[in-house]
Amino acid sequence: MTVTSDLRANLVPSTAPIRAAARALERAERKLVLVVDADGRLVGTVSDGDIRRALLRMIPITAPVTKVMNASPVVLRPGQDIRPVVQEMAAKLIRDLPLVDDQGRVVDLRSIEAPGRLSGRPNTVVIMAGGKGTRLAHLTQTCPKPMLKVGDKPLLETIIERFRAQGFSNFCISLNYLGDMISDHFGDGGPWDVNISYVREDEPRGTAGSLSLIRERPSDPVIVLNGDILTQMHFGALVSFHQEHGAAATVCLREYRFQVPYATVELDGARIQRLLEKPIQTYLVNAGVYCLDPEVLDLVPAEGRVDMPDLLNELMERGCPVGSFPIHEYWLDIGQMQDFHLAQSDYQRLFVAADD
Repeated sequence: MTVTSDLRANLVPSTAPIRAAARALERAERKLVLVVDADGRLVGTVSDGDIRRALLRMIPITAPVTKVMNASPVVLRPGQDIRPVVQEMAAKLIRDLPLVDDQGRVVDLRSIEAPGRLSGRPNTVVIMAGGKGTRLAHLTQTCPKPMLKVGDKPLLETIIERFRAQGFSNFCISLNYLGDMISDHFGDGGPWDVNISYVREDEPRGTAGSLSLIRERPSDPVIVLNGDILTQMHFGALVSFHQEHGAAATVCLREYRFQVPYATVELDGARIQRLLEKPIQTYLVNAGVYCLDPEVLDLVPAEGRVDMPDLLNELMERGCPVGSFPIHEYWLDIGQMQDFHLAQSDYQRLFVAADD
């Protein structure tokens, strides 16, 4: 049992918005936000899953944190025997419990490690890096898109380092266009303290087809993502969310807003009921990151093009549950030239500054 003495990063006042809790989760080492009143008394807790379930219900991130918090969390008291709750907490994938005094004021946050828990994550990360990146014009004529430099290093290197920092060390990279430039740069992954294997497409197989080329089927859920994504998302939270909800596949979603350039009307027959001036429409869109149960890989045919929507639709037709995981962290798909330029400034502001 490890005691965290500095709670400032985990505390959020009960008057704060959901956004404040999301930011606290991104900063804090212990992934549990403690919602407190003006006297420091615990009024609730917020986990990463609480935030993401709220986003799926389309609750605005500006809404009060009290709308999404667990108002009846399990707590520890000073001197309480922790052993009876260890197995229960491990089964619920809960690692942290607040310690409160007799007045309900937060004293500490304690981490419960289940016996035999692995320090690293066994999940394989499959990175799709075979596309030509034609929308980036001259930049990708002699360089595969994942090897374009964002900041001072290739984008793919940043992706691998972000995973490694979160405990993931097993990678499989799918290659096609100028694939030797990628395998020559990364090799077996030794310099990054990771294990990298490769699969090579003889012809373009789509965004899921190369999954059939993986030689040994993993025994744990697999993360699959496109090799052109710059993100600060927590991949461990994705795996936990996927397992908690019993999904065969989980699709990461990103909020996309589009402002209609005209006033819209709501009609009742021929009569106008309401006019809205240039409203903003909000959608949840596919973010190009997935978590798949190992058995899903068996559904990918050995030949032909298969895109991820094809695979997901087949799962749903078979009655297999396909879940959703909204991303509230920074995310950028570097698909077009303006995205590439935006990534340069965002990288310096969010990634380099954070590391300093």
